[in-house]
Amino acid sequence: MDESGGSGQPRSGTDEATERHGEQRPSSAPAADATRSGPKRPERPTGPTPPTAPGTPEAAPSPHGPHDPTDSAPGAGPHSDSASEAEDGAQMPGGSSDESGSRPTGEPGTESSAQDAPHASSTGGHPHPEPEHPRTLAHSGTGTGTGKAQPPRRGREPGGGLLMGRPFGVPVYVAPSWFLVAALITWVFGGQLDRVLPELGALRYLVSLFFAVAFYASVLVHELAHTVAALRFKLPVRRIQLQFFGGVSEIEKEAETPGREFVLSFVGPLLSLVLSGLFYLAMLAVEPGTVPGVLLAGLMISNLIVAAFNLLPGLPLDGGRMLRAVVWKITGKPMSGTIAAAWVGRALAVSVLIGLPLLTQSGALGATQDNIGGMDTVTDALLAAILAAIIWTGAGNSLRMARLREHLPELRARSLTRRAVPVETSTPLSEALRRANDAGARALVVVDANGEPLSLVREAAIVGVPEHRRPWVAVSGLAQDLTDGMRVSAELAGEALLDTLRATPATEYLVVEDSGEIYGVLSAADVERAFVKAMARPS
Repeated sequence: MDESGGSGQPRSGTDEATERHGEQRPSSAPAADATRSGPKRPERPTGPTPPTAPGTPEAAPSPHGPHDPTDSAPGAGPHSDSASEAEDGAQMPGGSSDESGSRPTGEPGTESSAQDAPHASSTGGHPHPEPEHPRTLAHSGTGTGTGKAQPPRRGREPGGGLLMGRPFGVPVYVAPSWFLVAALITWVFGGQLDRVLPELGALRYLVSLFFAVAFYASVLVHELAHTVAALRFKLPVRRIQLQFFGGVSEIEKEAETPGREFVLSFVGPLLSLVLSGLFYLAMLAVEPGTVPGVLLAGLMISNLIVAAFNLLPGLPLDGGRMLRAVVWKITGKPMSGTIAAAWVGRALAVSVLIGLPLLTQSGALGATQDNIGGMDTVTDALLAAILAAIIWTGAGNSLRMARLREHLPELRARSLTRRAVPVETSTPLSEALRRANDAGARALVVVDANGEPLSLVREAAIVGVPEHRRPWVAVSGLAQDLTDGMRVSAELAGEALLDTLRATPATEYLVVEDSGEIYGVLSAADVERAFVKAMARPS
């Protein structure tokens, strides 16, 4: 839109660029180990995730099965470039024509232009990858944003329910689903108390509620054991969440050795066994048939069940991660351990689906044939189906996340960086684009008189400026000031690269050599696109 006020002449170079809004795709990716206690429902992981632009909603955090939230794959896949093909053939400011299209890289979730092949950088003489479709800066796509630079904002701390506290600095959340299971436990345990202690009357439900809270306190201790071990191994923990089927500790990195993996997995069930023993000893000190005796017996049995269930040797349970560590140690390949433990987990899911109802019907779990009714049969089958689905899904997530971690080292800042040309603050946009096109560059770095970088001209802002106004718009009005977090090393790769970009959300980053020399500009959208390709590539 012309802002000349009706005269038909563009205003001064201080005019702000108008920008077109592109499609936005939520960021995806897994990333983080999650240790779980008890039967648990898998979530999406919190492990490595592609960088997101300021203000872009983050994907919900999640774990990797009962021990590794890195076990879920991103929900996004490659998308089409068809929207940008309409721009093909458009005339460049320097007279060249556009040869291919790609979506804007102004913010993640939009498709970036293809990667580059080696040629000399105009900013420092370094080789850069050449795009699969040679594309000039001015017509690289339609972006979003405003003409003014926006300061990066950190994503909100992951929630997940009611915040209960921060033991060891790790937030503990109670998910809304916990209140449902607490009500269920209160109702079921209250019915059992009515047979054992009929004199309690309605007070039995208050005692049952206390049991539900005490049981989940035991689950919290199980998760804290995983958390303390992770912190001891210098692995960051995103959060602990208590939910319908137990608890989960979301650990953001994977253990470096199979020995640490085994210890990290085993400490949870071990603590549950210790709690079961402590409740047994306390039960010996009270009179049988009393409220304290019944509560302690229930807590002893429930912690024993939690420990036994989690020791089953299949992902995503703790026992599956222990099996993974053993196979990893024997073969020297973590992927081999994951494959073995995941398939054992899937076999375990089928066994639970079929075996749990049969065991109940046979009376092997303590129920007599007189007490087994039609509703009990349906309930047992439903519970078995839910548990089987959780285990099967968690095992699959573990395989997908293992594949992602296997390909993560392929994400290298040096190979994803765009070639850039330096321009001074007063340079008109049309002149800056002419220089970039002549040099085959796809990014602009604003520098001072001494050549020191000051800011980055955002691609989304460039696209928003009509071509006839570009001679009157200075590049400084379209640039985002550089912060320390927006300077990244050309040597970064894999999770280190993703962690660096996530720490300071932005659309573009200045890539520098260890000597401080400018190497080029890295687009968050380029990294996200490479991330999605890594997830889609088979192992």
